[in-house]
Amino acid sequence: MPGDVRDGERIPRRPLPEFEEAASFAEALQRDGFIGTALGDKNQYGPVAMMVLLLIVAAITGTILRLLRNL
Repeated sequence: MPGDVRDGERIPRRPLPEFEEAASFAEALQRDGFIGTALGDKNQYGPVAMMVLLLIVAAITGTILRLLRNL
């Protein structure tokens, strides 16, 4: 049950978020959006969307650093 502390644990568990299954990654993005899937964890493709978000942020950061190095 949410809020209960199990043996060996010090921090109570939080309630589980609403979760709906999606047939594919494309359907998950279409239904819940990229931010809802990656950050809101609204379906089972949350970790996949989070990795894609990480790649996007890393590419943007690398591009900015490369442009600043050339100044």
